[in-house]
Amino acid sequence: MGTARAAVLVLGKEIRLEFRTRELLNATVIFAIVVVVLFSFAFDPTAAESRRYGPGLLWIAFLFAGSLMLHPSFGREQQNQTLDALRMAPVSPFAILSGKMLANFLFLAVAELILVPIFAVLYNISLAEVVGRLAIVLTLGTVGLVVTGTVFSAISAHARMRELLLPLLLLPILAPLLIAAVEATASLFAERPGLDRTWLAFLAGFDIVFFTASWLLSDFLMEE
Repeated sequence: MGTARAAVLVLGKEIRLEFRTRELLNATVIFAIVVVVLFSFAFDPTAAESRRYGPGLLWIAFLFAGSLMLHPSFGREQQNQTLDALRMAPVSPFAILSGKMLANFLFLAVAELILVPIFAVLYNISLAEVVGRLAIVLTLGTVGLVVTGTVFSAISAHARMRELLLPLLLLPILAPLLIAAVEATASLFAERPGLDRTWLAFLAGFDIVFFTASWLLSDFLMEE
């Protein structure tokens, strides 16, 4: 079976599992909305402050949502030893990993589609002029978050304290990505919106490097 087909099958399994319970997506969306709302009431920002601090607050909410969503990616496979069954299937380890990545990207993208309009209303930020460019930044940032998060979820799946281990491994690695994503978003929220291509190139480079590394190391990542 080809890698692409196997990845799609894993993606389909993840979607069916999630929409059967809807626990993960509902919890993530509600948590992210609560974070944004609390920030709004805590800071009560003016229009200028929203443009200045909004990008950072938005990506913090994405980070919290991603951490909550990515943790069970491999952890829930331990309950019925389904990860062992996946390993024994006649597919490459990278197909399993990429299927998980696609599912996590889809779920986090849905959360962002709900969160961003709420953020724009609460912080009085108009997105009409920058929605296309913002979608590019969000896509590149989300890909980097999902790729690294899925990889470290696989690494920490067998650890005893995996709930604590995943954030400890993930946050230092994601710091450059978050800085680039915040700066790129801030350039779009400025009075004169413009997409900073330097930060955009950094996001793309980050995604390529970590996706390539996950492909090269997938055999080791899926081992016990």
